[in-house]
Amino acid sequence: MKILHIIPNLKKGGAERIVIDIVRILNQNASYQVKLILFEDKIEYDVEDIKNLIEIVPSKVQLSITKKHHLSITELQKTIELFQPDSIHSHLFEAEIVSRSCTFPKAKWFTHSHDRMSSLNNLNLVTIKSKRDLTNYFEKRYLLKCYRKNGGNNFIAISEDISCFLRTVLPKDLQSIQLLQNAIDVKRFEKPVDFVSESDNSEFKLISIGRLDKNKNHQLLIDVVLELKNRKIPVHLTIVGEGDERISLQEKIVQLNLSDQLSLVGLQEKVEMYLWNADLYIHSAITEGFGLTLIEAMACGLPVVCTDGKGNRELIQEGENGFMVGERDPKLLADKIELLLKNDNLRQEMGGKARKFAQGFGIEKYVESLFLLYKKT
Repeated sequence: MKILHIIPNLKKGGAERIVIDIVRILNQNASYQVKLILFEDKIEYDVEDIKNLIEIVPSKVQLSITKKHHLSITELQKTIELFQPDSIHSHLFEAEIVSRSCTFPKAKWFTHSHDRMSSLNNLNLVTIKSKRDLTNYFEKRYLLKCYRKNGGNNFIAISEDISCFLRTVLPKDLQSIQLLQNAIDVKRFEKPVDFVSESDNSEFKLISIGRLDKNKNHQLLIDVVLELKNRKIPVHLTIVGEGDERISLQEKIVQLNLSDQLSLVGLQEKVEMYLWNADLYIHSAITEGFGLTLIEAMACGLPVVCTDGKGNRELIQEGENGFMVGERDPKLLADKIELLLKNDNLRQEMGGKARKFAQGFGIEKYVESLFLLYKKT
């Protein structure tokens, strides 16, 4: 079976990370021939082992409400026809628009819904209130037409929240939706028994991983650290990630005199090393398609304290592997963090349950389930 994955680039992110893991596992089986197409030569991961499977095919689509669309897809179309895939699997919205502009009805087409694709929202010319709404309206019409010209489409929802969203916004003839929660390389995140923390043992170590953007809401985490500091609880929060919010976050850290309690360490290849050095994982996203970093933290034996991002509801067993706080209130988050930091036995017990919970999200079983979708759908 020939399987083609398409994603804009391999910059740091959850979607990019799971694509790499999927391709690696598929490539280990001689029954599969797999190719990964990128539109940009932007790779922030170590992919030397699968470099020969990656092809850079610059492609772009600019839609117009007058239907004078600008399609730069000639090379992508040729690449698809040359490879002759049995399944075409796209990731992230740019790849969705661009790939579906090509025509290849011989293949089964799969959309990996890593989040709620806003362009699929139910809109009409009466309910449109902004330029973004208008763009979404025409993008959806365009996509639905493209899905049908290729003989339909299959959607992979990474959480029940995403699955419910897709059932709400898709027409009946395009509701081929499969729930398949994301997965990780569990072995990579298992803490070695001989690992020795390099951090100062006089303070509790918190960690959060995610792109520095408004949706991840790291501003709230800074407020949480301030609240813990005011309670005389010695903590240090490490935030792993990069993004547009870095400057504003750094300014707030300095303004609140929290430079000794909080570090922005940017992008990191071996995030597991940071997780192994931590006592607790905290997460503050406003919306979350699934929450891959939560599973990674649990695999490292860390309990999780997070806000409700909807897609991560399926990951938190309240009081067992973590706590989910419904309100984005720094005091409420600080309460849960303080409870865990001041109770070593509870923290270790929940960390053990978190580790056991993460075992159910191994990438090997995930790819087996994915391959069955390729065959059966």
